[in-house]
Amino acid sequence: MQKYKRIFTIVIDSLGIGPMEDSPKFGDVGVNTLGHISEHMENFKIPNLKKLGIGDLCPLKGSEPETDPMGYRMIMREASNGKDTMTGHWEMMGIYTTSPFKTFTDTGFPKELIDELERRTGHKVIGNKSASGTEILDELAEEEIATGHMIVYTSADSVLQICGNEETFGLDELYRCCEIARDITMKEEWRVGRVIARPYVGKKKGEFVRTSNRHDYALKPSGTTALDILKENGYDVISVGKIRDIFDGEGITESHKSKSSVHGMEQTIEICQKDFNGFCFVNLVDFDALWGHRRNPVGYGEELEKFDEKLGMLLPLLKEDDLLIITADHGNDPTYTGTDHTREKVPFLAYSPSFTGSGRLSEAESFATIGATVLENFGLKKADSMIGESVLADLK
Repeated sequence: MQKYKRIFTIVIDSLGIGPMEDSPKFGDVGVNTLGHISEHMENFKIPNLKKLGIGDLCPLKGSEPETDPMGYRMIMREASNGKDTMTGHWEMMGIYTTSPFKTFTDTGFPKELIDELERRTGHKVIGNKSASGTEILDELAEEEIATGHMIVYTSADSVLQICGNEETFGLDELYRCCEIARDITMKEEWRVGRVIARPYVGKKKGEFVRTSNRHDYALKPSGTTALDILKENGYDVISVGKIRDIFDGEGITESHKSKSSVHGMEQTIEICQKDFNGFCFVNLVDFDALWGHRRNPVGYGEELEKFDEKLGMLLPLLKEDDLLIITADHGNDPTYTGTDHTREKVPFLAYSPSFTGSGRLSEAESFATIGATVLENFGLKKADSMIGESVLADLK
């Protein structure tokens, strides 16, 4: 019998809470995204996250954990082989990934890949390195406009990104080149999670601005997900932020793009005030993109404070038959070396106004606990290929 009519899962993108046992294999030693952020904050104001028990899962410098947090909490480990956005989110919804998506952060893309991309698109490639999207425009956009060359770059994520000026390169041509790049990067040795079209406007350095006509060409999930099963059985599956792109639209019935993490929370608050029966899946990306990769612990901490404010507005809107889950998809310790994600455990914070108890649950073996719990709530079974064990019975 259905316990909750609506389940909200909010992913604070990259909010890891300490290393996995195998973190050294991924080059990550002593990482702890949230713990290290707290060490850099003079007065860390996240009262609502603390009320939900975050300090019990990850000690915060200068702050004692709540003595009696509301709701339930636990640590989740990642079963899949990876530490990226798609692997983490796919695992939440039941997919076990054994081969991590390819990254080209240190070397740029192989000559063979670039040669094929140039041949098939008809454009000479410039860039081909890991870079900030705004910085590479200042560096190379004037050359692209003057020559018709094509800016290709990557990041610490598994992505191939192509920039195109909307007036000189053209949106249709940019999308055509990205479709070719997606086809090329289906080869196993070049298999990136996403190809991203990055259109921009402007004519000279200092004036370039990326537009909202971005388009992601993501891989489709490698197996059945909880989202697919929910949709097939007539439930609402509402996505906010990057979720639609991460799952390439599969299993989604309604999607909302976000301009920022604050905007994503505002959208979630609006959705909470509407009637639906099913699942709302939210990704808040600024933590990762703006602060984690750029190694800015104070900026990350301040973004968490903004989130906590919005969380304080969301909590009173939850109904008796609502369930809220707050989690993360990997780590991105802003105090660590390099700019890559970090292999970490993540929090699971659960709250419903109908709870009569609270407490800490045993550590979960995979992020797929979330998808399994959601499916059990709606009386649905996992596909045979899916992993994850439900904790619905523990949420009382």
